Amino acid sequence: MPSIRIQQVQETVKRAFSIVLQQEGRYVYQDAFVTVTKVEVSPDLSTAKIYVSVYNTDNKQAVILQMEDNHHRLKQELSHRLRRHVRRIPEFTVFLDDTLDEMYRLNHLFDKLHDQNQMGDAEE
Repeated sequence: MPSIRIQQVQETVKRAFSIVLQQEGRYVYQDAFVTVTKVEVSPDLSTAKIYVSVYNTDNKQAVILQMEDNHHRLKQELSHRLRRHVRRIPEFTVFLDDTLDEMYRLNHLFDKLHDQNQMGDAEE
């Protein structure tokens, strides 16, 4: 379990990167809707893994690649937001979080099984 300080930094990075995406996102990935779902910071606070969900586009990996191409711009904006909260800005990597997509796919599959009466009896 991460320490309280690591949890605070994770939440601060998550909030700051969300604001960066709101302000700079339109320039980076056009019409896609990107949200930050989770941030994991290393124990020495030097690296961060930022997990994002991407909506409103079919090619989600292209959005991640565009964010990697604009990494320097995103890091500058993030460091501008974090400089009062941490001594050293962590190096970050952006990862695609497809948890919600999997949830929707499974719900659709269960609904389909329910409609075909393949779920079994509720009384058993």
